Amino acid sequence: MRRTKHAKIVATLGPASDERQTIQALFEAGADVFRLNFSHGKHEDHRRRLDLIREVERDCGRPVGVLLDLQGPKLRIGTFPNGPITLVEGESFRLDLDTKTPGDSTRVAMPHPEIFAALEAGTDLLLDDGRLRLRVEQFGSDFAQTRVVTGGKLSDRKGVNVPGVVLPLSALTEKDRADLAFGLQLGVDWVALSFVQRPEDITEVRSIVNGRAGIIAKLEKPAAIASLDSIVAEADAIMVARGDLGVEMPAEQVPAIQKRIVRACRAAGKPVIVATQMLESMVTSPVPTRAEASDVATAVYEGADAVMLSAESASGRFPIEAVKIMSNIIAHTEGDPNYRETVDASRPKPMSVAADAIGGALRDVAGLLKAAATVAYTSSGYSAVRMSRERPQAPIIGMTPRLATARRLALVWGVHAVLCHEVVDVPEMSDLACQTALKEGFGSRGQTVVISAGMPFGTSGTTNLLRIAQIA
Repeated sequence: MRRTKHAKIVATLGPASDERQTIQALFEAGADVFRLNFSHGKHEDHRRRLDLIREVERDCGRPVGVLLDLQGPKLRIGTFPNGPITLVEGESFRLDLDTKTPGDSTRVAMPHPEIFAALEAGTDLLLDDGRLRLRVEQFGSDFAQTRVVTGGKLSDRKGVNVPGVVLPLSALTEKDRADLAFGLQLGVDWVALSFVQRPEDITEVRSIVNGRAGIIAKLEKPAAIASLDSIVAEADAIMVARGDLGVEMPAEQVPAIQKRIVRACRAAGKPVIVATQMLESMVTSPVPTRAEASDVATAVYEGADAVMLSAESASGRFPIEAVKIMSNIIAHTEGDPNYRETVDASRPKPMSVAADAIGGALRDVAGLLKAAATVAYTSSGYSAVRMSRERPQAPIIGMTPRLATARRLALVWGVHAVLCHEVVDVPEMSDLACQTALKEGFGSRGQTVVISAGMPFGTSGTTNLLRIAQIA
């Protein structure tokens, strides 16, 4: 099944997309990668969904990516046994470690000593996704006395954000470790790490994953933006998680930050996903707002590898319609003549490495010869990802003998992943590339394909060969 769009769609599965028939319909509508959100659901729920995804993959004959999204260290307050309270602007409110005493209108437990350890006078604490704001006046190792800056109703276990503060937290909780072990056992293709603050967070996860999946750093804290380049360098891919990012930073800053992240990923040749509330109104409505359609199109114009649906496909009333509309927005955006001008203008400078020299030459050769397709023969996926960085006009066929690589490439801009057998020499590779382009509907007899690969075959990161061939 050939896709005509370049940007990919990540669709979250949940109660609204729990059946085999629905998952297949989502795939046929344009979903390339399915997200399993481990903030919700039991292990057996996720196991069953992954089994259904693999059934769809087998029946449709195209590799499908699966993304495990870890919950991360979500910080929450305690409970109010007598019901929600109302915080009044200007009044005092205490947060402490005492989980045994019931919360009331004067105090509540915040069982996170790491927050108290990082506080300073004047620090702002945001509760309930930023709806309420407290300012720290006094603090110690086990308490914070605050003043209500923005009041409102506060109920049990609402989230806490500490903008501008690097918390001494591991990005992995005990729950995350158990979820990660379970997901790796199932064979997920990507692992998304929540609340990344520094590159060391990724290093910790990489030692556990040990090459069994790609690692996506979710950028949702100001500290991550301050370390953007080093985090992009350490991760395999990036997610612009605009939900918490929009809580911890002023909303008006998020569009510019999104653009900055996408550019950094393009420059580094790392896939980037733009996520959160892209078609939010479609949770309850069969059509999006015009602003939401523009939001998706903006991410595509900027050069994002993928756009993501969350509640829209997981718990909304119109999951299939949401994927169809997102796919249509991508297709119309990529069909705009200004799209190619924008993509070409934002083409990053090549690095002084063989892969970029080959990638740049391949893009130019394919353009001059009006090639039907470009082909990356790749074991690890490296050649295909570097080719994608160049955003060639001709389609990219990512041929690989490894199923795990084919599934990961489902996330990468413009790459049509195809599983193939191991090749032993360049003539065999050229013949196989031409046969694949013909079989997959990317070209016809007599047309040209431009091929990149690494020699010796099967060695990761050795892109050093460019070849021109004709489909016989």
